[in-house]
Amino acid sequence: MLCQTVGAANESKAIESVRTTVEAVLDVMRDETLSGPEKSRERREKMKALISVRFDFREMSRRALARHWKKRTTEEQDEFVDLFSDLLQNTYISKIEKYTDEKVNYDKEVIRKKGKYSIVRTSILSKDITIPIDYRLMRRGDKWMVYDVLVEGVSIISNYRSQYNNILSRKS
Repeated sequence: MLCQTVGAANESKAIESVRTTVEAVLDVMRDETLSGPEKSRERREKMKALISVRFDFREMSRRALARHWKKRTTEEQDEFVDLFSDLLQNTYISKIEKYTDEKVNYDKEVIRKKGKYSIVRTSILSKDITIPIDYRLMRRGDKWMVYDVLVEGVSIISNYRSQYNNILSRKS
C-alpha cells in the first residue's frame, strides 16, 4: 500500500498533492521540447510555476528566520520571502535537473495534529542507492502546502535556520 490513511478521507490528499507536483515537475524534465541548454530558462520557469503552487514560501521563510522573523518589518519579511523562495526554488530545481530517470516511490503518509500536518515519505531509487526524501506539509484551507523538505533526514529549513540564526545573532 502506497499511503497510510488516518482519519478523514481528504487527509490522504497530502500524498496525492506531493505525487502530483513531483510528477508534473519530472514531466517537464522529460519533455524533449524543453531539453538542452537553450531551453533552460523556459524549463526552469515551468518548474518554478509548479513548485510555487505547492510550497508555502512565506511559512518556510518564517520558520527559517524563527525568532528573528517578528523583529523584521513587513517590507523586510516580504523581501526575505522573495529572495528565500528564489534560493529554495533554484536549489530544488538544480537537484532535479540532475535527474536521470530514477524511480520515485511514494512510501507513506503520516498525519499529525488532528489532520493539520502531514509527512509524506518518498524515496528516490537509482541503480546504486536509495535517497529518502520527506515532505512536511500543513493544511491551508483545502490545500496541502509543503513547509519543509528533509533529504536523508536533514531538514532544509533547520539547516537554513541554523545559518541565519548564527549570522543574525552576531549582527543584533
